[in-house]
Amino acid sequence: MPTPLPAPEIVAERQNRARSWFESLRDRICTAFEAIEDELAGGPHADLPPGRFQRTAWDRANHDGAPGGGGVMSVMRGRVFEKVGVNVSTVHGSFSPEFRANVAGAGETGAFWASGISLVAHMRSPLVPAVHMNTRHLVTQIGWFGGGADLTPMFPDSAETEEDAADFHAALKAACDAHGADYYARFKAWCDRYFFLPHRNEARGAGGIFYDNLDTGGAEDDRWEADFAFTRAVGEAFLAVYPRIVRRRMHDTWTADQREQQLVRRGRYVEFNLIHDRGTLFGLKTGGNIEAILMSLPPEVKWP
Repeated sequence: MPTPLPAPEIVAERQNRARSWFESLRDRICTAFEAIEDELAGGPHADLPPGRFQRTAWDRANHDGAPGGGGVMSVMRGRVFEKVGVNVSTVHGSFSPEFRANVAGAGETGAFWASGISLVAHMRSPLVPAVHMNTRHLVTQIGWFGGGADLTPMFPDSAETEEDAADFHAALKAACDAHGADYYARFKAWCDRYFFLPHRNEARGAGGIFYDNLDTGGAEDDRWEADFAFTRAVGEAFLAVYPRIVRRRMHDTWTADQREQQLVRRGRYVEFNLIHDRGTLFGLKTGGNIEAILMSLPPEVKWP
């Protein structure tokens, strides 16, 4: 059963800690990705200037017109990262009457607070897998954490994909194992179910982990701290493993046929995010910034 919220001052202090963590993780990821841009030594885009993140702040209004927080988009279009967005938002207010029934604890008022980081990277090289990572903290009449990370290689059956996916899963498994004996098995299976395109009967990519409504119960202080620690561990695992995968593949040469395959595979990403992704729905239903919500879409894509 969900644990009731503690005193308002404790809730506010926790919200500040969560928001600060998401913002600091964003800053570290952006620094790491810009360093990768600087390191490219060859290939068809090596003569381009290294990419740098451009940040755009946005404000949100509630459905009744009252101020409702906002966020910052951080987007880079570079020579390694064709398009990568690392967005952080912290929003509050009330869900519209037609949406609040979909959110645990929204109750009659629909009051909520939410903060999180959302990242999607689409790479120039078809040999470097795309990636998604998102972690968040949401508070209604109850509070919980959610998120995860998943890898989308362009060539699912290759030996290189097997190596990259094994490293990616190993990093996430280590984060899970440090916090719950059953976390990896549960959250990997959840990811496999969630990031699946039923209209094509295929997985979006090589998977990862996905979790939501994480409220482990037990003593209130210990429970929240444990869930927050796990959410931080997911972010740390991502920051450790994904740059390593990029550096392993980004200098390799690729062909026009491989680029064509990449563009077609990106179509699957678009289909999932526009048809099935709950985060997209949440953003649209809560008055989020449209450009930030659709940041996940690739800059170029094809359907055969």
